[in-house]
Amino acid sequence: MKKKEYNRQLRELQVEVVRMQRWVKQTGKRVVIVFEGRDTAGKGSMIRALTARASARVFKVVALPAPSDRQLTQLYLQRYIEVMPAAGEVVLFDRSWYNRAGVEPVMGFCTEEQTRQFLDNAPTFERWLIDDGIILLKYWLEVGEEEQKNRLQERLEDPVKRWKFSDMDIESRRRWYAYSRARDRMLEATDIDESPWHIVPSDDQRVARLNCIQHLLQQIPYATIEHPAITLPDRDLTDQYDDAAAISDRRVIPQTY
Repeated sequence: MKKKEYNRQLRELQVEVVRMQRWVKQTGKRVVIVFEGRDTAGKGSMIRALTARASARVFKVVALPAPSDRQLTQLYLQRYIEVMPAAGEVVLFDRSWYNRAGVEPVMGFCTEEQTRQFLDNAPTFERWLIDDGIILLKYWLEVGEEEQKNRLQERLEDPVKRWKFSDMDIESRRRWYAYSRARDRMLEATDIDESPWHIVPSDDQRVARLNCIQHLLQQIPYATIEHPAITLPDRDLTDQYDDAAAISDRRVIPQTY
């Protein structure tokens, strides 16, 4: 898809996202959106496209770091429960509790028993969220093997993306089939009617973003809430002065562009 056409369609969808945001805020709804997928699948750029025109006070992006020593002794789901939305909020997880079904077992960060227990309990946990009134959506971004290779190579060569590359990327590449089997096991155990997984082919990231955002909007029963008509008032000239001149001798940055 050409960039001009992509930007046009993305803007139309972002207008709808802002309308949905107003509905969430006015009605006090709570929304949780989970984005999972292999490394380089485009989770971060998907979230940026979705939230670019939205309020950070309503749309809260959660990308939790590795658990602390204390958190390792807590209930596994405890730190995810702590960041669930309050009324009028949308929480987007850039990776989520499903670490226990993917990266953790593949990389040996948890035991087989812990993974099995998680896969048994995750549907119950999600039903609990839904029964409490939370709108829960789960997306798996699927990138092909060759495209993942190209994106990893781009991270290595592009100076503004080099920071993204880590030892985990090397292992995600090497352990491709281990991740595939973990994905298959996760989908088999947690793709339930109340909380299904939605697969997003993401080799073409522009198309993936448009399709995913459109689908997401279709899953949320929002209604357009019109803004009241407002006329901007004239300035109060009672204390009129040359306010621009008042800062002209301050530390203004050089105008080099």
